[in-house]
Amino acid sequence: MPQPENKDTPQGLAFAVSAYLMWGFLPLYMKALAHMPAAEVVAHRVIWSVPVAGALLIILRRTRDLRAALTSPRVLMMGAVTAALISVNWGIYVWSIATGHALDAALGYYINPLFSVMLGAVLLGERLSPAQLVAIGLAALAVLVLALDAGRLPWAAIGLTLSWGFYAFFKKSLPVGPNQGFMLEVLILTPPALAYLAYLTVTGGAHFGGDFSDTALLLGCGVVTAVPLITYANGAKLLRLSTIGILQYIAPTMIFLAAVFVFGEEFGRARMIAFPMIWLALVIYSVSLLRQMRRA
Repeated sequence: MPQPENKDTPQGLAFAVSAYLMWGFLPLYMKALAHMPAAEVVAHRVIWSVPVAGALLIILRRTRDLRAALTSPRVLMMGAVTAALISVNWGIYVWSIATGHALDAALGYYINPLFSVMLGAVLLGERLSPAQLVAIGLAALAVLVLALDAGRLPWAAIGLTLSWGFYAFFKKSLPVGPNQGFMLEVLILTPPALAYLAYLTVTGGAHFGGDFSDTALLLGCGVVTAVPLITYANGAKLLRLSTIGILQYIAPTMIFLAAVFVFGEEFGRARMIAFPMIWLALVIYSVSLLRQMRRA
């Protein structure tokens, strides 16, 4: 098949911006589920993503690759790794929003691109530019400022960064398309999700099927989980790497604004120092990325 041209397209921009806007508004949806355990919400995100992702594959007639993946032990093992990482990421994210740590979630996703660059250098031997080294150093210093102020590391932010960074790293090696890969991951996660929900039902701790609004919100978890991921996957194919690199700051910025102005989380002195350091690091990283792309 011919490779897509390395240029931006209006369709790709529309897909990517739509995906990041949906992720940016997601905290408002997750906040409505804050009275439920994070594990229960994640289980419903998994289960109700299956029909959404499955319907898309049927419409696009791309079920053959999925069937091949399900019969390959190697692909199943790789899928199990990415499935475990994305479930951890979802769990930390849902917990962060529910417990008043949305600013930590924003911080984690701000740091993520810098962590991915560092991961490439450590695991793949990719060479870091001086600007990238400065950006990573600033991000590390910002985390140190927050840790010294709170007397502990911002574990939610670090957990989100690590889980998403390694997820993206291993996802690149998964030998199936992004839509098929997502379907594979949620299928792998479905048995433990169903088992956990069955346990909740037996012990009387399940929220599904009780209050109408709770049931509706849990049913909607599949749409708010699968649609942004699928939209993003299609947009990424039609945009340059540098454009994706800049657009990815939309979601954490919206999470940051929601945390401060909607959820009323405290933006104390340490965060007033740390977040501008992160923003400066991202500016340095983005300028460096743009220059690399232009030279290429």
